[in-house]
Amino acid sequence: MRQYSALPNRPLRPHTCFHKPHQALPPNVTLEDPAVAVMTDFQKVTAFTIDPDVSVDTAARVMSRRNVHLLLVVNVENHVLGMITSNDLLGEKTLQCINARGITREEVLVRDIMTPENRLEVISMDDVLHAHVGHVVATLKAKGRQHAAVVDEDTSGHQILRGLFSCSQLARQLGEPVETHEIAQNFAEISAAFKT
Repeated sequence: MRQYSALPNRPLRPHTCFHKPHQALPPNVTLEDPAVAVMTDFQKVTAFTIDPDVSVDTAARVMSRRNVHLLLVVNVENHVLGMITSNDLLGEKTLQCINARGITREEVLVRDIMTPENRLEVISMDDVLHAHVGHVVATLKAKGRQHAAVVDEDTSGHQILRGLFSCSQLARQLGEPVETHEIAQNFAEISAAFKT
């Protein structure tokens, strides 16, 4: 049997970073380009996640460190429980939770203000493959959302989160702002908006 020698070791230098997966999206697109040209594809980049039981301030730090505006909220089995956005952290949801429960900001947890899985709408990857960037913009505007999730299905027919569309990514690639306005999706959201 061949003898192997140990590889040489050296100290880790201060300020060392690490490699991150990178999806090379085209820098500029038009409304006629394929929709996949503006999708963050989780087969190519890591989806950033957070536990539902951490504070909203921790979530804000994770978003800042990762330079993202959305985190998937997952359990220990990595099942998606919901999503939390920077708008959730900085907007009315956090203030409503503080006022309704009589707690401090430090006590507000991700689970308290995330959008739970049963309120998330998704787009099929099959539809994305036949769509243009203009369809994505129209979808985000129609729903009044900053993000849209895309799903695949495994061989058993279970959904798998494949990727995301975001207004900020679209704006960078289109070279112009993509304006959407949050739309209350149900009576509870409309009622909560009037109470503040």
